[in-house]
Amino acid sequence: MTVRTALQSHTEEKRVGKCAIGIRVAFGYTDAVGLETTAEGLARIVADSVPDGMLVVNPAGVITLANHEIERQFGYPRDQLIGQSIDILLPEFRAAHRAMTVPDAQQMGARRELTGRRRNGSEFPVEVGLRALATEPGSSVVASVVDLTARRRAEWTSPLVFERQLEFERLVAELSTSFINLPADRVDDVMRHALRRIGEALDIDRCTFFRIQADGTAITPVFWHKAGVPPPPAPFPLSQSPWVYQTILAGRLVCFENVDDIPKPDQLGYRSQGARSSVVVPLSVAGAVVGAVGFTSFHQRSWPPDVVHRLQVFASTFASVLARRESDEALRRALEEASHLRDQLQAENVYLRTEARERQGSGPIVGKSSAVRKVLEQIELVSATDSTVLLLGETGTGKELFGRQIHELSARHARAMVRVNCAAIPATLLESELFGREKGAFTGALSRQVGRFELADHSTIFLDEIGDLPVEVQVKLLRVLEERQIERLGSPKPIRVDIRIIAATHRNLEERIRDGRFREDLFYRLNVFPIHVPPLRDRVDDIPLLVWRFVEEFSKTFARRIDTIDEDDLTALQHYSWPGNIRELRNVVERAIITTSGTRLTIPVPQRSSGAARRSAKLADVEREHIRAVLESGGWRIRGTGGAAEQLGLPPTTLEARLAKLGLKRPNVP
Repeated sequence: MTVRTALQSHTEEKRVGKCAIGIRVAFGYTDAVGLETTAEGLARIVADSVPDGMLVVNPAGVITLANHEIERQFGYPRDQLIGQSIDILLPEFRAAHRAMTVPDAQQMGARRELTGRRRNGSEFPVEVGLRALATEPGSSVVASVVDLTARRRAEWTSPLVFERQLEFERLVAELSTSFINLPADRVDDVMRHALRRIGEALDIDRCTFFRIQADGTAITPVFWHKAGVPPPPAPFPLSQSPWVYQTILAGRLVCFENVDDIPKPDQLGYRSQGARSSVVVPLSVAGAVVGAVGFTSFHQRSWPPDVVHRLQVFASTFASVLARRESDEALRRALEEASHLRDQLQAENVYLRTEARERQGSGPIVGKSSAVRKVLEQIELVSATDSTVLLLGETGTGKELFGRQIHELSARHARAMVRVNCAAIPATLLESELFGREKGAFTGALSRQVGRFELADHSTIFLDEIGDLPVEVQVKLLRVLEERQIERLGSPKPIRVDIRIIAATHRNLEERIRDGRFREDLFYRLNVFPIHVPPLRDRVDDIPLLVWRFVEEFSKTFARRIDTIDEDDLTALQHYSWPGNIRELRNVVERAIITTSGTRLTIPVPQRSSGAARRSAKLADVEREHIRAVLESGGWRIRGTGGAAEQLGLPPTTLEARLAKLGLKRPNVP
């Protein structure tokens, strides 16, 4: 016998496609996004998805849905049947099935031979089966109606053929309705039962339902086989059967009675399993072939057209199951992603509102001194990368502003930079703030919290005061730097994050390592690209620019007009050492604007406090501040009577060398 393949008709593809797309909607299935069943859509899907007459009858015995086969059997247009009593079609229906008002599980699935009444008044024999259907008004029933007229006529001519045909149609009708309102965890069991029933009914050795993967393999989640017959390989590489694979992908039926009749590459695949004959029916979802049902015999056998047709009808019910599974899985991915995005957006929204309030009025970096230009050159180099940056500098030098500049110049600038002050959050809360927590995982938390690292996914996180990070949290931060993974408190599941880390500190991390308060391995992970942010005393040329920047900011805030600033005040500000750096200068300007009544701003120079002079115990810092104070008191005059060299008791050349070593320069004042 030669190979026989048949191209499925356009009508069949349309029927299977519609069934696959809408079967769960058709039978009252409501998913998690609120999809509602409509009468028109349900009637259309019922008509296209099952071969028998189908009715849905509510507890009051009123017809709520009917398909095209019912129209053909009884002669009524469907629109005239909706809302009518079931008695107009099946007068014996209520008497035969007492479960109409309260469906009885024992009567569900039972089939009765009744008398149907057509529109013209003529009667004919029918077989009716019931299945419960849960709907919002109550428990309705789905009734499948089979016209027995032709079969009764053929009973006396071919009883055996008739009985087999009738038994198969009963089987298909039963299996078709068995998937109605079926819980997801029972789908595989019911499919396996259906494959066994069809295999036993048609004497098939192995029946397999498989799904086609993108990599060209087929997984076989559900199958049945006779005793002594090997199960299908899992996964099965379809590349071993290229002709079968391409035929299925084209949406065509595969049918051969002898393995010798198919191309040799495919013969090897079937012979390796011991298979001799097979029918493979492709399954389509939304017009794409995503699976198939294979019927295999391990001996040579024929596949008559009526048997092939039965297998196609049976396989069409599996198309609906596959569509349901695909849609359920897509919905469950989608729902998890929506939940994750909702939590992230909510957290980001709260964060951005807080950030806007705290950062209102801040602007770009102001400065033209050589010290600032050097830092900006380093920022320009590192911004184009995702390398970790460590900003070092005294308190109040604007390290966060420089970190923000790195983020704004990077490829991650479309998303907000997330900042964390490691010294401002209590140690008991810092871990959950950084890494997040699950519900109930932290001090009886009532809800899940998204951490700052997760919030900064695909963006930049700025860790300020990293030197004050508790040692136990440093261990987790080290894992983030090494693996780019976090774990929420209360969950062992790792979460991958795509982040860039910028850390900042005014601490001497090398000293803290020696004191055992900072991990050395974490320091080396952070110290990829260190940038030293200069103090304000090393960029005195920028002081007038900064003053005018702050004047503009506070003039808008306090609705004050400032036209001029006393030049002597600006000069005096440049000679001040500014132990509090830019933060101190900003506070001085704000205080001056509050106390000024006219348009000319007078800015008094802060009084040097003894506490500020003693802020560092390092010999080099003490020496630098002492020499600076002597130079400022003498107008930066080094040589001559009363000069700084004479006051310090040093030769002028020695003092000049010491100034170069300490990085002290005369301010460039007008």
